[in-house]
Amino acid sequence: MSGNNGGEQTQDRTLSRIGRKPIPIPSGVEVNIEFDGVTVKGPLGTLTQKYHPEVKVSVSDGMVLVERLSERKFHHALHGLTRSLISNAITGVTDGYTKTLELMGVGYRVQEAGDGIILNVGYSHPVEIHPGEGVTMEVEGNNRVHVRGIDKQKVGSLAAQVRKVRPPNAYKEKGIKYQGELLRFKPGKAAARKA
Repeated sequence: MSGNNGGEQTQDRTLSRIGRKPIPIPSGVEVNIEFDGVTVKGPLGTLTQKYHPEVKVSVSDGMVLVERLSERKFHHALHGLTRSLISNAITGVTDGYTKTLELMGVGYRVQEAGDGIILNVGYSHPVEIHPGEGVTMEVEGNNRVHVRGIDKQKVGSLAAQVRKVRPPNAYKEKGIKYQGELLRFKPGKAAARKA
């Protein structure tokens, strides 16, 4: 029982440390605090990030400050989460986010289709995916897709949707994976018998 509490306290302290760090506002970025959200405008666009009313957010000396209202566990968690979300929004309108996916497998390929893509990954039919608002897809060669946008959550969600079409197969080394994703391939039953 005490071991679990120790782990939770360590997590709370980590979130608390993250929450206390001021977020620098880069040149060319404007941050406006509203009642229940922050609007961030930058070179790449505008994002509005909602936050819980039990967290205080302010701007001072070119920094965004996030404060919690008490030492309760709930406020500790909100503190770190809110700080991370606002920091992600500032990074998004400044640099943007990109997730790259790679197709593995003989005959697997991807091609552009309007604003979306068509995947040929071993099914009897091609799979077509179109991005939502605020996200773009770019094909490189015939086996790589770049998902780009200013909203980290939207980019990650669309990239996960593409990967889900044909997740990496642990035995056949086929499928769609994130660039840089480390995969542990398993030997098949035949290979195991030979060993």
